[in-house]
Amino acid sequence: QVQFVESGGGLVQPGGSLRLSCAASGSAFRFATMGWYRQAPGKQRELVAVITGGGTTNYADAVKGRFTISKDNAKNTMYLQMNSLKPEDTGVYYCNRDPAVSGYWGQGTQVTVSS
Repeated sequence: QVQFVESGGGLVQPGGSLRLSCAASGSAFRFATMGWYRQAPGKQRELVAVITGGGTTNYADAVKGRFTISKDNAKNTMYLQMNSLKPEDTGVYYCNRDPAVSGYWGQGTQVTVSS
């Protein structure tokens, strides 16, 4: 059974940093294309960063140059390093495969960027 558990969110001032973690259980994490998604208040969930099984990364324009996605296959864990955070980065962050699988959504982790 595949399960993703997100952690690492919190309250941070504009310009600050956070590192999110996604602990994965189940099969094929090593080879899967994985993504970080976020849902801002009143908005639809959006994909912000992707990493393929081979380690190729891609980012939404809104986070490019500020966020870095990575994963540790030995630990079955994916990360999102977020720097130079802005108020518009506020939202609940989730991890899932890309394309997302509806039954794999976890609880997410709340990120709030505010002074």
